[in-house]
Amino acid sequence: MRDFHEAWGYAAIVANGVVGILMLAAWRFARLRGRVAWGLVIAAEVAMMVQVLTGVLLVTVEEFEPPRFHMFYGFVAFITVGLLYSYKYVWKAKGWLELAYGLGGLFLMGLGIRAVLQVAT
Repeated sequence: MRDFHEAWGYAAIVANGVVGILMLAAWRFARLRGRVAWGLVIAAEVAMMVQVLTGVLLVTVEEFEPPRFHMFYGFVAFITVGLLYSYKYVWKAKGWLELAYGLGGLFLMGLGIRAVLQVAT
């Protein structure tokens, strides 16, 4: 499970980075908006939630002790996805929905990178 957590972490980081850039472009260019873009957002955020879940399973089932702050970044990623979803109607009304999800995707990518760097040190 630890190997899966490590490999999936990189996939979640890349997915959220790509989606973040895509949604920032969609905020600027309306033709990039649509079901495909939102499907990619959902896939990237689900990838991050799978990453958090496997981390929780590693700690609880396999009694793995993660490095300092590594779990913190997972917790913040979990909360970030929830906040993005819960405020979507507010941002949509103001025309900021794609901007919020673009910045959110890049933020999730950064959290993932920070979590990986905690393991590397």
